[in-house]
Amino acid sequence: MKRMLLKILIGLFIGLLVLLAFNYKKLNRLYEVIHFFDPDRIEQNFQQIENVVEVSQLNPSSQPLILPKKLSYVLPDSFEFFNKGFETQDLLDDTHTEGLIIIHNDTIVYENYQRNLSPEETHISWSMSKSFVSTLAGILIDKGQLDISKTVDDYLPQFKGTGYEGVVVEDVMQMSSGVRFNEDYGDFNSDINRFGRTFALGSSFEDFAKSLENEKTPGTVCHYVSIDTQVLGMIIVKISGMSLTDMCQQYLWEPMGMEYDGAWVIDGDDMEMALGGLNATLRDYAKFGLLYLHNGSLNGNQILSQEYCQNATTALEAHLLPEASNAIFGYGYQWWIPWNVDEDFFAAGIYHQYIYINKKKNVVIAKLSADPDYNKDAALLKRRQIALFQHISNTLG
Repeated sequence: MKRMLLKILIGLFIGLLVLLAFNYKKLNRLYEVIHFFDPDRIEQNFQQIENVVEVSQLNPSSQPLILPKKLSYVLPDSFEFFNKGFETQDLLDDTHTEGLIIIHNDTIVYENYQRNLSPEETHISWSMSKSFVSTLAGILIDKGQLDISKTVDDYLPQFKGTGYEGVVVEDVMQMSSGVRFNEDYGDFNSDINRFGRTFALGSSFEDFAKSLENEKTPGTVCHYVSIDTQVLGMIIVKISGMSLTDMCQQYLWEPMGMEYDGAWVIDGDDMEMALGGLNATLRDYAKFGLLYLHNGSLNGNQILSQEYCQNATTALEAHLLPEASNAIFGYGYQWWIPWNVDEDFFAAGIYHQYIYINKKKNVVIAKLSADPDYNKDAALLKRRQIALFQHISNTLG
């Protein structure tokens, strides 16, 4: 009897070891994701995400665009936000800035790196990825392959019976899908954090998107839902027959003259994290801003139509206007539009990532950061940073 019990215990122990070994990668990735933003890890993780999760690679352009440099610009000591003065360096320090670049008249006039970031180091963009995905959608629209008046399930029949059934693609692009979603990164049980944990355990992005439900009439309220971009990415893949990485390589990285490697976070099905997984260098993010500054043309190539650039950076409906949002920002096709609109707009990612474009002043500013205290006063700091960028543009223009 004792021998039988011992055999059973040994068998259970061996089975447990096999189970742990089989799931070690998933469990380890879950642990890394949960602790991804810890103060002692956040900078390294943002700069070397390939050490934490799987990525697909982007290669430098065969004809890199090397921008001229004249590093003569000195940052202003202070700026105003709602009639109150703030110190520029304090804001940069408070947001844990790793890199800041300013381009004026197609010339780099300011470039600074700190916190172990270097010009050749890629850095995760988070939701700035959304503006890249919008651009890929725009390319398909220009080609006549994507009709944004059609519904999600017209392109992705597997989304029938989900929160995206009957939702027009344009509403998805404008964060107006009506899908119920909690985007609070400070809430452990929020949908966006639940998304991160299910991804770490190996679930596909598509399965997660299909689990969401609709709560509002599409096209009536601008409610930020990161999974909207993920669904848009799936539509792009379906129409193009290419991965987002391959499409990005062919239609953006190569013709734009990107100088350095890039990478995109992928799930177990090799689908890119469209909503926030693109990695690039500070200079290459800035070049993406130049593409929109020049109405879709860069490095001698007309990559995107002027019409799409205009529509993507304009609040086309009343519910998308800055005054309709509690955040005082309007929304286009995956681009943000500030208050006091003066031909400026921006891409933004959590933890203070920005690509800011001011067409009137001919300015592009890109900023990369790794703020472990992001969830404290995030919205307020976002508004202050845009105010700083606007002030810098005015001093240059």
